[in-house]
Amino acid sequence: MHGAAIAQRAAPAGGAASIADLSLEQLGSIEVTSVGKRVQRLADVAGSVYVVSHEDIRRSGATTLPEALRLAPNLQVARADANQYAIAARGFNSVLANKMLVLIDGRTVYSPLFSGVFWEAQDVLLEDVERIEVLSGAGGTLYGSNAVNGVINIITRSAAETQGALVEAGGGGERRLAAARYGFAAGDMHWRAYAKRTLTHSSELGSGAPVRDAAQHSQAGFRGDGFLDDTQLTVQGDVYRSAIDQVPAAREISGWNLLGRATRDLGSAGRVQLQAYFDHTGRDQPGAVHDALDTFDIDLQHLWQPRPGHQFLWGAGWRAEDDRLTNLAPAVLSLLPPDRREQLWNVFAQDEVELRDRLRVTMGIKAEHNAYTGLEWLPNLRLAWEFAPRHLLWAAASRAVRAPARVDRDFYSPLINGGPFFRSEIAHVYELGLRGQPKPQLSWNATLFHHRFDRLRSIDLTPAGVTLNNNFEAQLTGVETWAQWRASERWRLQAAYAWQHLNAQPVPGAAPLLGVSSLGNDPRYRASLSSSWDLPHRMELDATLRRVGALPAPAVPAYTALDLRWGWHVSAGLELSVALRNLGGRHPEWGAPASRAEFGPNVFAKAEWRL
Repeated sequence: MHGAAIAQRAAPAGGAASIADLSLEQLGSIEVTSVGKRVQRLADVAGSVYVVSHEDIRRSGATTLPEALRLAPNLQVARADANQYAIAARGFNSVLANKMLVLIDGRTVYSPLFSGVFWEAQDVLLEDVERIEVLSGAGGTLYGSNAVNGVINIITRSAAETQGALVEAGGGGERRLAAARYGFAAGDMHWRAYAKRTLTHSSELGSGAPVRDAAQHSQAGFRGDGFLDDTQLTVQGDVYRSAIDQVPAAREISGWNLLGRATRDLGSAGRVQLQAYFDHTGRDQPGAVHDALDTFDIDLQHLWQPRPGHQFLWGAGWRAEDDRLTNLAPAVLSLLPPDRREQLWNVFAQDEVELRDRLRVTMGIKAEHNAYTGLEWLPNLRLAWEFAPRHLLWAAASRAVRAPARVDRDFYSPLINGGPFFRSEIAHVYELGLRGQPKPQLSWNATLFHHRFDRLRSIDLTPAGVTLNNNFEAQLTGVETWAQWRASERWRLQAAYAWQHLNAQPVPGAAPLLGVSSLGNDPRYRASLSSSWDLPHRMELDATLRRVGALPAPAVPAYTALDLRWGWHVSAGLELSVALRNLGGRHPEWGAPASRAEFGPNVFAKAEWRL
């Protein structure tokens, strides 16, 4: 079940591993939890899911979560400035993208202000990340609203795997960082504690002028894992604060969270998991709003296997959100009422049955209630057929919704107001996938998808003024594919390609003031080629070449970039590395020409000690 499984890893705790230590056959046996909320082999999953492993992150040289997410070929990641990113799967991308659900160790990190993620506020110690599971496609049956186009599930390692001390320090043209972590055992529990500090330099405009977006971020946290009889226990928490420069004054982000999870084996009655967390976030946006949000969430899941080949999962959850907002410039923009308290609840069930040898069907449905639109139904149907050894053909049909956020209903300004009757956006998602491993050295994955969207957000002139409404509809068609080839014991290659076409139009009889460009900004295609090579003398060389197509509105030209990393394991406890990014020239990735940042070649050197 999600958050409770310990998957196979590419590197043992306390040391790095060669790429030859994990064969492609073992890669197919990696355990994932995001598609079925239970442990499954990646090769058996009836969904388009990509796993970014701990070793992938280490060898990429990534220093932030968004940069690590670039490794997932089923995600579009565009950097807007020194701190902000636009991240989405299958269209509708923006820095306020609202159709992706993001989890960190089972804790939902989206903002009810706009149903999206403030990526500049999300951070973890990347050395502690076990894996990142990226599911593209609807995940509403198990995860609820906002899992419309995908789920990003960030899973950190058990404290038992992070014993001893770790210290790392690095710096370069874009940022400097320092971090420390210490793990220890106490009784039947393993613990770790960490702290990190990051200083990010300002990005630059095309003219070379600074953007004024430098940032300082501090974060600390802990995690404990252990057993009490047949119950597996996890408790963890984080506290953080950031100051990000901007005109006219810096915005400040802060917060803390505490999560507890208990998983118990019931023998023939299955496995049950209870999880609860509290999350406080604060955001001070000078000249706009000061926002304080408290979230309490509790979730229960029960997995039962009535007989071999039959898995039944059901659960229920309840969430309370207390959002307290101060409108700093009510004549310019405001959210009314400034304070809003909401309760959300859900129940779901999902049944997976083996119809006959190597043919499985999964049926599920979730009932979710929110304060804006009441009860929403989120069904899901999946079929998986292993038609040949190590070859899986799967199909899926799902319904997902993006429930209204505060900005849709409560927003007021002299130009645009929220829509009092704004309804949930709806997606009907159809997928056909094929995954295979024709040879021990070669594996590949391909997914065709078609999404039909109804009631997408629009800006319309109405008798009440200019308001937000649901007067767009759209059809999205595309393909996402990737392949891995182990050319030798020391050299591995990966290639990926994604293409999509969005056809959006107003509903009959409507004439929104802004065109379809208000829905998001996406490239028609993106492609990448990666190489990982183990060199003699405990050295390694990694390279990633990526090509991203042009964005239509505002227009951003296509670009090609090359990232390189050289690493040297000086000893069992010391690793040195140098990463070169964006080789190939300066380029923008997001925004209008007059105000957008451009990113060029930069270097980052890091030293990591393990004791």
